[in-house]
Amino acid sequence: MPARNKAGVSKAREAESKQQESAPRPQTVRELEWQRYWSTNPLHKIVEEQGFAKLSPADKRTYLNLELVRSPGQVDKLSKKGQREFWKQLSDANIPLRGAPRPRDDQWGHDKNGRDIGDYTLEEYRTYEQKKSRISELRLESTFFKLNRERAHLKTRNVATRETYTITEDDIEAEKARRREMASLHNDLYGVKPSSYADDPDWDDVAPIPQEEPEGALSAIAYADDYAEAMSYLRAVMAVKEHTPRCLQLTETIIDMNPAHYTVWLYRFDIVKALNISILTELEWLNEVSFEHLKNYQIWHHRQQLVDIYYPTIQDDKAAIDAFALNEHNFLMQMLSKDTKNYHVWSYRQYLVRKLRQWESRYETSCIDTLLDQDVRNNSAWSHRFFIVFNNPEQTTPNSHTTECDPHIPKSIIEREIQYTQEKITLAPQNQSPWNYLRGVLTKGGLPLATVLDFVKGFVKNLGEGEESEEVRSSHALDLLADIYKETGEKEMAELCLRRLAEKWDRIRAGYWAYRRRMLQE
Repeated sequence: MPARNKAGVSKAREAESKQQESAPRPQTVRELEWQRYWSTNPLHKIVEEQGFAKLSPADKRTYLNLELVRSPGQVDKLSKKGQREFWKQLSDANIPLRGAPRPRDDQWGHDKNGRDIGDYTLEEYRTYEQKKSRISELRLESTFFKLNRERAHLKTRNVATRETYTITEDDIEAEKARRREMASLHNDLYGVKPSSYADDPDWDDVAPIPQEEPEGALSAIAYADDYAEAMSYLRAVMAVKEHTPRCLQLTETIIDMNPAHYTVWLYRFDIVKALNISILTELEWLNEVSFEHLKNYQIWHHRQQLVDIYYPTIQDDKAAIDAFALNEHNFLMQMLSKDTKNYHVWSYRQYLVRKLRQWESRYETSCIDTLLDQDVRNNSAWSHRFFIVFNNPEQTTPNSHTTECDPHIPKSIIEREIQYTQEKITLAPQNQSPWNYLRGVLTKGGLPLATVLDFVKGFVKNLGEGEESEEVRSSHALDLLADIYKETGEKEMAELCLRRLAEKWDRIRAGYWAYRRRMLQE
């Protein structure tokens, strides 16, 4: 048996003691793990820092014995006597046989921000571990909830109490709170965004259907995570034609993210019909959506579909029709206050006038008068005025074309519209809208353009009598004057009007006026 070298062993132990006394307090997880490693492997520290030669003979033997014992199966290869001597030497050395494993640089991983967890302070790491532990607790509680809900669904009895398992609203709310907390913790720890539907127990029975992009697609759409998730659940419920309140809420969520998704609108309309939801309630919700998305077509198509199924329920009640028309009028005026030329609003307004037969409604006429007083150049308002005046079935020929004479229109209306238009032209002579409207009124009334010759001449003075004396207050008046002269056979005067438009008063369209001059000769 080799002689003991107690002096060597004590030297190693002294080095270990001095190291522990002088070692600074660890500040990070990495420092703590290295400190634990060196405290259980004092000889290895000397070897790494000073080299194997710096060990005493006894410490060298102990170091090699430790390497042997930590190599699986190597000690068993020794003889019985050799094993007894081996273990005696280790016992005399008084060195830990099971030292802490050597820390690896990658053993802690990185957090959601890419920071090495090994660089966490001890307090940060303690908080990190507490959050992981909390997730485990919540996951276990959630597992029990799912189990009990399944038992409640199967009407299973509790073996101990003999009572049937039940799930209350409080249980469901508690589960929602658990899942929200788990989602928040997952986001804090791993940067995983909360999944509103996967974390909602109301949707546990739905297997979402994700979007499948073709293999090797050149331009796969990068959907936002929350939108992609919501759409995957939408596909699932649409596949089984589910029409429930949760599906209605799902469509609202998707519409908020993508209001132009026409499939979602059609599905929502089917749900509204299936659940017999109040049309007025749906319209109130739609109003708010409309204010957020002014130029969205699907909103107005959905609104029209709702009115189509609502109108038959009130068509025999004039008071109900008038009340509904007033509500719609107020809503449309709010929409027009945000954009007076919104095409979708005006198109829907025409539909509503036809549907509710509001041709002579004071709300329609007052609306147009107000909008034209505010902006006489509002072409949309002029178009709507022409629509309600010359499509009223009470005073027009059914299916009469816009550009043809209608003998059924009372003369008083034609005269009224001519006077109204002339007043508006006087306010802004270079505004094209009322000039076009005036032509339309004359056509509907079967009147020649020369009916307004004197009025038109008021905007054109000394035509062709020299640059200094010639005065044209409206190029549109000069255009109409050319057509009047053509109508009365005065081609030379018509040619003069068109030539002056090309030379001075509307030179940007000189080519068009030249074309009109050529047409005079045909």
